[in-house]
Amino acid sequence: MAKNEDQIPERTDVNELGEFGLIKHLTDRFPINKPSTIKGIGDDAAVVDYESRKVIFSTDMLVEGIHFDLMYTPLRHLGYKAVVVNLSDIIAMNARPEQITVSIAISNRFSVEALEELYDGIYKACAFYNVDLVGGDTTSSPKGLIISVTAIGSAAEEKITYRDTAKIGDIICITGNLGSAYLGLQILEREKQLFLSNPGIQPDLEEQNYLISRQLKPEARIDMFELFEKNDLVPSSMIDISDGLASELFHICSQSNVGAYIEESGIPIHPDAEQMAVTFKMDPVTCALSGGEDYELLFTIHPGDLEKVRFLPDIYIAGEIVEKSDGINLHTTGGNLHPIIAQGWNHFSKTDNK
Repeated sequence: MAKNEDQIPERTDVNELGEFGLIKHLTDRFPINKPSTIKGIGDDAAVVDYESRKVIFSTDMLVEGIHFDLMYTPLRHLGYKAVVVNLSDIIAMNARPEQITVSIAISNRFSVEALEELYDGIYKACAFYNVDLVGGDTTSSPKGLIISVTAIGSAAEEKITYRDTAKIGDIICITGNLGSAYLGLQILEREKQLFLSNPGIQPDLEEQNYLISRQLKPEARIDMFELFEKNDLVPSSMIDISDGLASELFHICSQSNVGAYIEESGIPIHPDAEQMAVTFKMDPVTCALSGGEDYELLFTIHPGDLEKVRFLPDIYIAGEIVEKSDGINLHTTGGNLHPIIAQGWNHFSKTDNK
């Protein structure tokens, strides 16, 4: 029988299930796959065993109206992204993600069916990255939705990579491409404003599926972690690019007490991002330096490892670590040298919406 388009979607109030019933309902289908998981959801705490490997933790919180906008962010995508942004931090330590916990605070506008969509995205991320959901919490919120994810990973001690270990002469590398997620956000924000001024208007995403997906459904570079392992490569320092290349480069330089020299031609930018930057009358390199949310990896290698990296896919050699007194500079394609200013996203700004 054809579905009546005017039929009101089913809506189950979360209070009908209660806290523990809701958790069971949302997490029942999550399997336990990792050998390191001894006990997952169902007890007072999770139990894991990493044997001789070191344990790495990372946690992140996403707040509606600050980090995401549900006007254009599907809950399924949000659940997936909430997991990915935390796994990216584990990978940036050159560690393998193993488990996650997920806690949410919800207002009464969210039904059980809405939370099922959110957890469907979480489930897909867990399956794709082969991590176990082992715990979490649910509680009420006076307004909106808050998601807190903790990711747990493991690594051999000698493989763990930090931000504060870059050395003068190290080579700076970048994975993937930068600026795409930021420009995807600009498209979504533009269409939101047009819709608010004229609710009858149809959104025009200009067939920019790649840029939109980079914003709504990013991926963590687990493939790079595996590539490093396969080629016996341990970066001398590393960080994931969540707040823009400039900001992350400043983190490495500040904590390693060094400077950096970046070639403009070494900053990878997708052709779609270049074209859309021009449409928005923006400089593509500025978008790459300050945009954020690409979740690519910025890392350095010892000069002796250059041959290991030179022919690896999707890795770009961007510059060199120099003396701290030399500063942090961009060498443009026009031959000029400009100081790089960290203008990454401010997590405490109420006007940003990333």
